[in-house]
Amino acid sequence: MSETAPMRVLLVDDQDLVRAGFRMILSVEPDIEVVGEASDGEKAIELAVALRPDVVLMDVQMPGMDGITATQRIVAEDAGKVVILTTFDRDDYLFESLGAGASGFLLKNTAPEDLVDAIQVVHSGHALLAPEVTRRVIKRFTGGGERVYRPDLLEELTDREREVLGLIARGLTNTEIASQLYVGEATVKTHVSRILLKLGLRDRVQAVVFAYECGLVTPGDDPAS
Repeated sequence: MSETAPMRVLLVDDQDLVRAGFRMILSVEPDIEVVGEASDGEKAIELAVALRPDVVLMDVQMPGMDGITATQRIVAEDAGKVVILTTFDRDDYLFESLGAGASGFLLKNTAPEDLVDAIQVVHSGHALLAPEVTRRVIKRFTGGGERVYRPDLLEELTDREREVLGLIARGLTNTEIASQLYVGEATVKTHVSRILLKLGLRDRVQAVVFAYECGLVTPGDDPAS
């Protein structure tokens, strides 16, 4: 028996069969507990506030309130971290979801084991994007279009903080960063918190976008470089 409490998950999708499928996948995981289900955004907010799940798996297109609006409300209430799951591979959904505060974005054709991994990653405090989604984020913010962030803010960071930001952008976890820099994980967490505060960023997803947009890292960079 696990010594820690299971991760509590709320399922939000307007299709009963989809929710049943997710529940079946997650029910065999000893460290995950499905605590509720909702079929629309309004109910999702109500349950998230009442149940305080660790992670909300959120559909986008639903009758009534859509998943993006519900995500924004749930994040504002600090009622759970949201992973968007959709069958629609559209850029507008992706960037609106990230703007609403989602901690992850996956397509519904994601393999069951990747869905479980996503819940664990987001629960641990990291942001997560499917690989194909990450490529689109990088392409959008390194393609010479309008900038979202101010590159001059990079000057606010110390050399070590820039180094940590670069490793975050290359996909390293706090543990991996600590190992590479020969420091404690608590030290890395402190650096990450200061980076987000100085740059006015919400989470690691925005940190990745900032790092690529400002040219601190470029696609294909070696994490060890």
